[in-house]
Amino acid sequence: MLPLNHRSIRVKPRFVARAFALSFAAFAVTTVSYTAFPAPAEAQSFNFTNVVVEGAQRVSAGTILSYAGITRGQTVSGGELNDAYQNVLGTGLFETVEFTPRGNTLVIKVAEFPVVSRIAIEGNRKVSDDALMPALTTKVRQVYSPSVAEADAATLTQIYETRGQLVATVTPKIIRRSDNRVDVVFEVTEGKGVEIERLSFVGNREYSDSRLRRVLETKQAGALRFIIGRDTYTEDRLQFDKRVLTDFYTSRGYIDFQVLNVAAEFSRERNAYFLTFNVREGQKYDFGKISISSEMAGVDAAEFAKVTNIRAGQTYSPLAVDNMIDRIETLATKKGIDFLRAEPRVTRNPRTQTLDVDFVLVRGPRIFVERIDIEGNATTLDRVVRQKFKTVEGDPFNPREIRAAADRIRALGFFSNADVSTRQGSAADQMIVDVNVTEKPTGSFTFGGNYSVSEGVNLIASFSESNFLGRGQRLSFSLTTDVEDGSLSLNFVEPAFLGRDVAFGLSAGLGTSQPSYAEHELRRAYISPRLTFPVSENGALTVNYRGEIAETVEDSDYTDGGYSYPVQIQNDIDEGRYSTHSLGYSYSYDTRRNGLNPNAGMLFKFGQDFAGLIGGEAEYIKTSAELTGEMKVWNEEVTLRATVEGGVIDADGDSRVSERYFNSTSIMRGFEPGGIGPRSNNNDLALGGNMYAVARLEANFPLGLPEEYGLSGGLFFDYGSVWGLDDTTNIIAGSDDPNWRSVIGASVFWTTPLGPLRFNFTKALDKEDYDKEQSFDLTISSSF
Repeated sequence: MLPLNHRSIRVKPRFVARAFALSFAAFAVTTVSYTAFPAPAEAQSFNFTNVVVEGAQRVSAGTILSYAGITRGQTVSGGELNDAYQNVLGTGLFETVEFTPRGNTLVIKVAEFPVVSRIAIEGNRKVSDDALMPALTTKVRQVYSPSVAEADAATLTQIYETRGQLVATVTPKIIRRSDNRVDVVFEVTEGKGVEIERLSFVGNREYSDSRLRRVLETKQAGALRFIIGRDTYTEDRLQFDKRVLTDFYTSRGYIDFQVLNVAAEFSRERNAYFLTFNVREGQKYDFGKISISSEMAGVDAAEFAKVTNIRAGQTYSPLAVDNMIDRIETLATKKGIDFLRAEPRVTRNPRTQTLDVDFVLVRGPRIFVERIDIEGNATTLDRVVRQKFKTVEGDPFNPREIRAAADRIRALGFFSNADVSTRQGSAADQMIVDVNVTEKPTGSFTFGGNYSVSEGVNLIASFSESNFLGRGQRLSFSLTTDVEDGSLSLNFVEPAFLGRDVAFGLSAGLGTSQPSYAEHELRRAYISPRLTFPVSENGALTVNYRGEIAETVEDSDYTDGGYSYPVQIQNDIDEGRYSTHSLGYSYSYDTRRNGLNPNAGMLFKFGQDFAGLIGGEAEYIKTSAELTGEMKVWNEEVTLRATVEGGVIDADGDSRVSERYFNSTSIMRGFEPGGIGPRSNNNDLALGGNMYAVARLEANFPLGLPEEYGLSGGLFFDYGSVWGLDDTTNIIAGSDDPNWRSVIGASVFWTTPLGPLRFNFTKALDKEDYDKEQSFDLTISSSF
């Protein structure tokens, strides 16, 4: 393998003498004779009656002469001859060029650059060929150029630098082959990545270093540095961190927040960085007086006051202001008022640390959307992108709505990059919206498993595609199995059914299960279509149908033991296979992600299913409700969460075991699955109940360890029960009386490469003698 050589320039000594020496008759004599006449006392000139090209293979002699610009019989000076030489060499086609005058003949001898037959990258372990090869401009079957290869080496080095590999070097080398061909090899010496040893902050009074580190994309190097890919220094990620840190503070009322600078210092060993963010928090501001005024003739500001959702004393947030503008302009559109714009005019009150905001209704420029052009979407259909625009061709142009549409396009998750820009159209009052996207893979295949103390190990294989056939549809298959049980499920969602803001979903599945608390096996197959549509800013309503065929099978091993099932389960087994057809609805109201307060939110869900209205053996009404509220306190270090939920089954006669509620960790922790509620007096089997209710209080907090270790803690208190059966034959207790239980516990959360781990340590404060307590529980979910 030969190192990359510079271009060699070889010119005969005779030519140098003739081209640049001046002949003086009095004292200088030319050492080489090139003509029969004596040299004049002026600059040397040449007149070639013949020009010969040697060494050319792919480039014709005529082409080389055209580059030189010399014609036969033309008189040229030494300087012009040198210019001709530089012109030929400057084409980049030749490794060496020689101009040799021989009397009246000029010999041009060239050695062409070889052709690239193969390109390889060697020594790269941390960055794959797939990530490096597309960056090369050196191509196979093209003429090799040393300057291009050097530029490619610099590009590869830069890719390594963006990934924190600051000491990586790339050297281009060539291997010569026959027929004037070469293999180009880029040899990579990666070295060790420069980690971020410490990530600290200066100037932060309200929020601790540990809280701010959780905001940043960049992480400190820790025990899991071989897994974490964000503990190396990269300039691009640092710029992103500055933006998200600013957004974090401004959304919490710190409108004057600034990142003054970021100091990046090398360790003494030059193998690690110490990053320090120097910030200025400023003062926290709340909303003061909120008002709406109008500068548009014929528009009454009082009509828009009803959409005000900001209250005085609320923490100032740009998100709240944008949300208010959106509500005002949406109402204007419904009223048929075109080109109305809401301009927030802010008055600062430093003494009270409040901001008065007056939303002024003004008339915007009369500009229309001429068209929306979408490029770069090789797979995704245009309509999937267009559905994220509330504006269509011919509508009034609203810059704020275009920015909001750009955010919705990025939120799809289909594109690695999505740029939305505008330009003037065919007239001054027309605007063209350009959408340029870069698609990324949207499908995944997962093989892994999960584990819990009560249920053991389950293997999971799943396939998901979030942009099925480029239509924006979500499709997933999932197979879960262990030694005895297994299930196969399918889920499909069309988020814009019939081009409207309505989601159509379809779920189907079949499987066999035998819960750890039961001695029967349940086999079932089901299909459930549904429609979901928004009914308010944070509310959604879902209507659904579920058709199911189920069969309860008695465990023969258990029967051989001489035991008998209680009446509630025995009746199910005697009935064998049965069908259920139910219609239902559910309403949800969720402000946890889209609410105006980033530190608090609530979730409310209520739903009912009606079985037996359209056939089937099962007849019941199942009602469920849940109310959850959460907030962050102590400068967002601690998350408090409270949940109250319950369910009731009103069956026509005895409910089936497959319809009842059984305890699980989602109802009450500290007890085994099926560990509370009615039990058989004969064999101590869990029978389930027609009702359940539970209240859960929980606090999650950091443990004071470095954030990159992924460890946090929690405390919780659960209070609830499962009860209620129509037939109380052979039942210990719990048919009518809820017999409330209470549990306290502590949790340790650990985010590991194997998946999120949760360790629960519990102690039952109130329980029944027949309950099955579980003082320790470990759950793990992993995919690989």
